[in-house]
Amino acid sequence: MKFYLIKRLFLIFPTLFFIMLLNFIIIQAAPGGPIEQIIAKINNSNTLHSEVSFNPTSTLSLNINSDNNKSTIDQEIIKKIEVEYGFDKPLLSRFLLMMKKLIMFDFSSSFYQDKSVVSLVIEKLPVSISLGFASTILVYLISIPLGIRKALRNGSKFDFISSVLISLGHAIPAFLLAIIFIVLFAGGNFLQIFPIRGLTSDNFSDLSIFGKIIDYLHHLFLPIASMVIGGFASLTFFVKNSFIEEINKQYVVAAYAKGLGDRQVLYGHIFRNAMMIVIAGIPAAFIGILFTGSMLIEIIFNLDGLGLLGYEAAVSRDYPVMFGTLYFFTLLGLIINIISDITYKIVDPRINFN
Repeated sequence: MKFYLIKRLFLIFPTLFFIMLLNFIIIQAAPGGPIEQIIAKINNSNTLHSEVSFNPTSTLSLNINSDNNKSTIDQEIIKKIEVEYGFDKPLLSRFLLMMKKLIMFDFSSSFYQDKSVVSLVIEKLPVSISLGFASTILVYLISIPLGIRKALRNGSKFDFISSVLISLGHAIPAFLLAIIFIVLFAGGNFLQIFPIRGLTSDNFSDLSIFGKIIDYLHHLFLPIASMVIGGFASLTFFVKNSFIEEINKQYVVAAYAKGLGDRQVLYGHIFRNAMMIVIAGIPAAFIGILFTGSMLIEIIFNLDGLGLLGYEAAVSRDYPVMFGTLYFFTLLGLIINIISDITYKIVDPRINFN
């Protein structure tokens, strides 16, 4: 176990390095970098004799002159921008400099907002945590009793029909479910029961504490439902298989031989042993739902969380936000995976990672 942990810890650094390198190459190959985007915005405007700041924190401004109703930027100003933001350096130098800063947890500031990457993440994190936490809890609350029931009635008509429905829900992407829910229940072509976007209503500040909670949950219902429906299939089957494995063991036969009833055997013996391995996977499940499942949902419902932040950063080529969040959450994911492995080993000593 010690050798396995040491190996996993050492593998974090090359894994993280190559993930960052691959994304850096892909993003650099994509057309329309930050400099090109700001120039295109200025050239498409009809602003005359104005000054536009590339970053509110920057002291450098762009002088724009009109030429036949088309704005142009002096090449010397463009070169100054490139020097200030490091775009004058070779790609390899830029990547190594970025990695040096990230290793020191220096995430810099956004190109387009007068905020550091850390402050932006802290600002958006509560929304994503709300989605991830609520979705994870609901997934477990649904999957555990459903998986147990499927295990107890393995091979029955209920088991077959529920498996078909669960697999169907798992096959439909969460973002497609979100669109369907909007059409059906959020003012599409049918009902208008739920709001289509945002986290709160316009009169949120005037509501009581209970009213604010209801309003918040009302706005989160469709996003969470979209994430939960497609998210509990694998866990349900995992719970089912875990219980079936325990049911067929000798200690269960011995418990029945002692005259114990079904409920005593199920909840006094089987449940504890079968659920240990399931509960051990909660950290990894939460991280997975939080940072991979909510991005498209946040975009579709216009929820101001980490997913929407990442999407807007990608569209606007806000490199500090893109690479800063990618580095941090990739590192967090790798560490959580190791913690999950340790948890599995603690709850089930039979697991041999060697």
